[in-house]
Amino acid sequence: MLFGLNASTSKVVMESGITPEQIVIFRSFATALGAGIALALTNRQAFRVQKHEWRNLIVFGIFGVALMQWAYSSAVKNLPIGIALLIEYTAIVIVPLVSLWLFKAKVLPRLWLAIVMVLVGLVVVSRIWDGGLNPVGVMFAVMASLFLSCYFLMGEHLLKKRDTLSTLFYAMTISGVFWLIVTPWWNFQPSILVEQISLTGNLEQVQLPLGATLVWIGIFGSFLPMLFSFLALSHLSATSVGVISTGETVTAFFFAWAWLNEMIDGIQALGGVLVIAGIVLAQTSRVKQKDKELT
Repeated sequence: MLFGLNASTSKVVMESGITPEQIVIFRSFATALGAGIALALTNRQAFRVQKHEWRNLIVFGIFGVALMQWAYSSAVKNLPIGIALLIEYTAIVIVPLVSLWLFKAKVLPRLWLAIVMVLVGLVVVSRIWDGGLNPVGVMFAVMASLFLSCYFLMGEHLLKKRDTLSTLFYAMTISGVFWLIVTPWWNFQPSILVEQISLTGNLEQVQLPLGATLVWIGIFGSFLPMLFSFLALSHLSATSVGVISTGETVTAFFFAWAWLNEMIDGIQALGGVLVIAGIVLAQTSRVKQKDKELT
């Protein structure tokens, strides 16, 4: 729910003049700060990083986090929120395909049905017969999907050797530093943080300081939902968490409709249901190694 709400919040903030890169910087450092405080209080030894671990952490922080969040924010800026997330979440279909082709992982035959469902659903959602969606937004959404696949695959590998909080801390720190290096952050005017912005849509009459909305994004749109997802992994299987996480697309549609008045027609809604069903089917198509050994 928090990730779904964050999409609408981010879109409102970007309409006020904040760039996707700046959004990622705020999200990254806010999450890193939260994870760092938690580590300092519970497990300081986890801050240690072996020399051979840095390469994977840096690659993960840039491609799996920094570029993924940037592409996601850019897609949300240029597309209806729910549709941007539907395209991004096709990463869950890409992951088992990559595992099959590169790592020779075992997958169930229903993966191929899932791929067909997702592709057909996306065609319906995009309404390409009416000229389709904003091509720039689609490009960013596809990029977000590819980078999210890197996030899933590399994150799964890293978490076999590191604890979740330290991985989150370093990945988010690297993400923030990356965007500080490649963007002209010195052009940012801190004075705009106290400017009042309208929440637009059905909340147009509500005005808040821009800085307050960025703090909200950092805490409730990044750190807490990521922390909750890691806590969920301690009680549920990764497959279960992945399936439940597709609910982000549903809540994103809801908040975008209730808050920003973003609408989709009945045919697009049907396509969205088809995409989500295909994503869930694909997520459950991977066979765990221990299951493979039992067979």
